[in-house]
Amino acid sequence: MQYVIKNDYCKRVWDDVSARYADQGHFLQAVGLVLETISPVVDKMPELEKFAVLERFVEPERIIMFRVPWMDDAGNARVNRGFRVQFNSAIGPYKGGLRFSPEVGLDVLKFLGFEQVLKNSLTTLPMGGGKGGADFDPHGKSDSEIMRFCQSFMTELCRHIGADTDVPAGDKGVGGREVAYMFGQYKRLRNEYTGVLTGKGLSFGGSLARTEATGYGLIYFTECMLKKIGKDFTGKTALISGDGNVAQYAAEKLIALGGKPITLSDSSGFILDEDGITEEKLNYVKEFRSRREKIDSYVKKYPSAKFFKGEKPWGIKADFAFPCATQDEIYLEDAEKMVKNGIWLVAEGANMPTRAEAIEFFQKNKILFAPGKASNAGGVAVSGLEMSQNSERLSWSFAEVDAKLKEIMTNIHDNAYETAKKYATEGDYVAGANIAGFVKVAAAMVAQGLV
Repeated sequence: MQYVIKNDYCKRVWDDVSARYADQGHFLQAVGLVLETISPVVDKMPELEKFAVLERFVEPERIIMFRVPWMDDAGNARVNRGFRVQFNSAIGPYKGGLRFSPEVGLDVLKFLGFEQVLKNSLTTLPMGGGKGGADFDPHGKSDSEIMRFCQSFMTELCRHIGADTDVPAGDKGVGGREVAYMFGQYKRLRNEYTGVLTGKGLSFGGSLARTEATGYGLIYFTECMLKKIGKDFTGKTALISGDGNVAQYAAEKLIALGGKPITLSDSSGFILDEDGITEEKLNYVKEFRSRREKIDSYVKKYPSAKFFKGEKPWGIKADFAFPCATQDEIYLEDAEKMVKNGIWLVAEGANMPTRAEAIEFFQKNKILFAPGKASNAGGVAVSGLEMSQNSERLSWSFAEVDAKLKEIMTNIHDNAYETAKKYATEGDYVAGANIAGFVKVAAAMVAQGLV
């Protein structure tokens, strides 16, 4: 992918970073898209070059790598690699999830951490950006194995995190169970009870609406996009990928607002229910997902639906598409199918699920497109609210948290929209989100000096 970077300073930084990290494709896509879109504002801020802001902006402040030894149920010693990329703390302590998945390495974590810096900035909450995890696959592991791994992982990670330093959360492969095991080990080792992790259980400092937050926030953001053009969800069909928390709660809120989700997916394929995934059907998805069953369980219960083994849902006719599974879900050929089949709005529920060339294709074809750093910021927004509740030793009601979430997502939308209108093209949410997020972080970096 060739990025059109017009500002000389941005171009110089891009040439440097793309040569240095030529083997880190995900990270380079994230950086390239940002440098391409922030050029207009960099033109107006000459102080950025004086303080080497861009050179610092694309480099993590700290990368921690460590081994994670653990024992499986058969008594075999196992070793995985653990990571924490502490990317930028200009506006607050590092904040970002932990991912347990075989794909985890520096490329994936640097792209996630870089995106997290801008995402957290957009929420307006005082949070910097970071990401971490391990190349450990929790699938097929017993609860005891998961616990032993999480305890070993936290034994090292606890040295580098804290409520005012770095506050991790869950991500792919890390749910409430894993967060609880890690929190327990942190408390045990540090002899302190602080809000050092978010996504905790409700009985020990977690926030109501955290589980729902990313999915609900995605739909709240999309609702704002639709209002801008005088439309709503009523009667509209939607393709949703994934079947985890983000996908489930995006579907739940979509149904509540009159929309009709017709697909869900996992690594084995996708299901199509042309009658629509109802609240009752969605409850069944939550039930079989809690047993860690695959998505084809849906078809066994509802035989009028179809299962497409090993395929993605992007070739199905619909109005909206919500990629909610993982990165690299939508390539150019997928985007071409989607436009051909009538998709006119795409909002990302996952982190960078759309390849750069597909984003370019959507924009050229006037498809409304929301980047994940804006549209999926609901999860980290409520994580920030969980941090506030922990600090105040308070617990807010579901309605209070949900109202704050909706307000934050509305503000993110409006900020991205107005920023795009000012610096780029009205309705270009990619440019709007990148510039709005960057300006706040850059101003803090300049103010704090060369650090």
